[in-house]
Amino acid sequence: MTARVRTTRVRTTRVRTTLVAACALALSAALAAPALAAPAVGPPVTDGHDATRRALEAAVADGVPGATATARDGHRTWSGTAGVGDLRTGEPRSERDRYRVGSITKTFVATVVLQLEAEGRLSLDDTVDEWLPGVVEGNGNDGKRITLRQLLNHTSGIYNVTSDEGFARTYFTRDGFFEHRYDTVSPRQLVAIATAHAPDFAPGTDWSYSNTNYLVAGMVIEKVTGRPYGDEVRRRIIAPLELRATSVPGTRTTLPRPSSRAYSKLDGTATDPTYDVTRLNPSLAGSAGEMVSSSADLNRFYTALLRGRLLPAKQLTEMTTTVPARPGTSYGLGLIKRQLDCGVTVWGHAGGIHGSSSEAVTTRDGRHALAFNFNGDWSGDSDAVIDAEFCGD
Repeated sequence: MTARVRTTRVRTTRVRTTLVAACALALSAALAAPALAAPAVGPPVTDGHDATRRALEAAVADGVPGATATARDGHRTWSGTAGVGDLRTGEPRSERDRYRVGSITKTFVATVVLQLEAEGRLSLDDTVDEWLPGVVEGNGNDGKRITLRQLLNHTSGIYNVTSDEGFARTYFTRDGFFEHRYDTVSPRQLVAIATAHAPDFAPGTDWSYSNTNYLVAGMVIEKVTGRPYGDEVRRRIIAPLELRATSVPGTRTTLPRPSSRAYSKLDGTATDPTYDVTRLNPSLAGSAGEMVSSSADLNRFYTALLRGRLLPAKQLTEMTTTVPARPGTSYGLGLIKRQLDCGVTVWGHAGGIHGSSSEAVTTRDGRHALAFNFNGDWSGDSDAVIDAEFCGD
């Protein structure tokens, strides 16, 4: 979730950043060589991520304050940063940064729902009304006709709450944000805003990305288990995978350290002032986009998920069964499938929230993974970073 334009679509925007390769190790080795050793001949040695590094540098040149990225390919891990984490002090970004991951939260939520299905505690074919009677109703909305599967793959037709003009005015404009950044909002309140609108289409007849779907899914988890969705995410995913940089903040307004500042134009243009929006109450995103993580943790999560460590084969097949979405992408249950120009297919999710734009993708076998974050929400080419990592040199 972030400004209206950014929250209503599956992100395929392109990335941003600066990165300078360190050569101290190579220099030290050269100085330590025997005096009579012949000079090395051949092309310069690289770490295999030069294209990714250049894409990050391009993002920073495009206006993103800073970026942090981690890639994992087999047993090899690479991390890089570019730009700054604090515009005031000039402090660089850290490869260990914790950041708000926005809609990447949706994959965690979908995983919990599918675990509950595997345990026989619910069915994807259950209707919303079976678990939350009367929550999705009015103005043509009917929870009796919407299944849990349709929530998870965005075919429910429920209006996207972040597209509501009042919501956008309250949380995405400069005056609204600074007045309301610490407000606590309940999922039921957010769903009520969405259902004040007529649905976009009849359930199951089309596809449209809606944060409201995952607010409802989080409420279903709580109804089934008797515990908030965040508790289930911690118990079922964060703890078993030892994701020490990952958290479900609830109403906590600060970011855990290490972290960088987050910056936004607050619904303005690239030439408008830049605002520090690091502190906010993430309940405005809830189970659709409130979580905090790091690049290394996200790679660990998606790799484990796609390798079957979190779901039985039946549920993982359901999760990776997709419907057409945006051009070049299709959507499963909390997963985006993306075909890159070079022929590589990656799975994962994108996420945006005030001052933070993130991507986490991996190949279907979980062998090659990439996660990165920009601490600005108005520029940069995230697709370019993904293409560089999976299709570049």
